[in-house]
Amino acid sequence: MKTQLNFLNGFKMIAIIALFIISQFMLNVRSANAQQKPVRNIVLVHGAFADGSGWKAVYDILVKKGYHVSIVQNPLTSLDDDVNSTNSVINAQDGPVILVGHSWGGTVITQAGVNPKVVGLVYVAAFIPDKGENTVKWVAAAPPAPEAGFTKPDQFGFVYFDPAKFHGGFAGDLSQVQSDFMRDSQVPIIAKCFDELVTEVAWKNKPSYAIVPTEDKALNPETERAMYKRAGAKVTEIKGSHVIFISQPEAVARVIMDATELK
Repeated sequence: MKTQLNFLNGFKMIAIIALFIISQFMLNVRSANAQQKPVRNIVLVHGAFADGSGWKAVYDILVKKGYHVSIVQNPLTSLDDDVNSTNSVINAQDGPVILVGHSWGGTVITQAGVNPKVVGLVYVAAFIPDKGENTVKWVAAAPPAPEAGFTKPDQFGFVYFDPAKFHGGFAGDLSQVQSDFMRDSQVPIIAKCFDELVTEVAWKNKPSYAIVPTEDKALNPETERAMYKRAGAKVTEIKGSHVIFISQPEAVARVIMDATELK
């Protein structure tokens, strides 16, 4: 009788262990499936000398694919101001977010990307500094292209992309007419933004994707490659200018869609 009870107790223990293992396995499967489900929320962040309307072609492509896309309008008055504006949009999303930044917007998403809703980052011809670094470090990392240039800060501290160099240095693969409109409607940035230190870094803990426009004159492609390599980003190179998201929206949207699937 005692032997029979021991057998039954042993059988019960084995059954309990088996059920525990099966339940853990099912939880892991459900977790994996949840992680593989594409992210539907995308937040786009513009850089200096531009505004959110430049993302329109990319926006149109992504919306047609069923994504919920929001565009930040950065004030370009300080790193904290731009990060706060970005977090305001991120916090309004109803689930996980892929955060995309162009140029100066890369510095912004590096810091804003620590927001727990952000699950991945996409850098488009963008700066990707580390903690304690500023943007100007990477502006000066390579000699400037002769096609590019900035004005000196005006009496209010604002800097513009040199109007005489805008087409060749900023938007070389756009028509002269489109480039002229962007030049005359450019949004200046407060110069001190480039000197401000990044205090938090998202790319060390979240997957990053990056685009190098091979004909970028505003930010040296070799500088971009160096930053992206250090960050361990998955890099795509596309022939085009600094505003690759305007001239090649399909290619840029494809990288963003890959990021939503964490490919």
